[in-house]
Amino acid sequence: MPNSLAAKVAPSRRRRKEARPAELTAAALDVFVEKGYAATRLEDVAAQAGVSKGTLYLYFDSKEALFKAVVREGILPALTEGETLVAGFKGSSEDLLREVIGGMWRLIGSQRIGGIPKLVFAEARNFPEIASFYHQEVIMRGTAMIRSVIERGIKRKEFRKVNVDATVYLVIGPVLMRMIWRHSLDCCLAANVDDKAYFDEYFAIMLRGLWAERKAS
Repeated sequence: MPNSLAAKVAPSRRRRKEARPAELTAAALDVFVEKGYAATRLEDVAAQAGVSKGTLYLYFDSKEALFKAVVREGILPALTEGETLVAGFKGSSEDLLREVIGGMWRLIGSQRIGGIPKLVFAEARNFPEIASFYHQEVIMRGTAMIRSVIERGIKRKEFRKVNVDATVYLVIGPVLMRMIWRHSLDCCLAANVDDKAYFDEYFAIMLRGLWAERKAS
């Protein structure tokens, strides 16, 4: 009987142990977005998750390690999805760019994790180690993905020849600004423009600048 009981209990404990880090990073995301990096304390995260600080330390030995886990769980899967889309896309480069930007907004910008870019930009000078991490694991991958779409469009003569280095940031900048605005001034309805209206105009303006010259039919 004891062995039988242990066999029934052990799987449950293993499942709980495997689930716990995800619960901790979810709690950490809420605290980081609410308080910022500097003001976040590990005991605050533990309290948010409903565990002891000691339990938190079983999985994450520092605030930096916890922050990295939040980014890797919340942002990197969206980048992977975008990279997979780009690699196998068969349609026009305009449609691909719409899909990539739309996916970034849907999976990151419109979610709680969309508050992380604001945190990084606001606190980069005080915490260069997290800024460097974010640049290497998020920004470099994100800009490389956008670069590949622009270069694809130029190669297929769908987009005009542009300075790709500069254009990458012109494409991504308004998306990041929308994320930052959502997690700052939108608390007092400063913009009062819904997402659809914003991105309809974004694509209309941005694509006009990218299109190759089109002969009148």
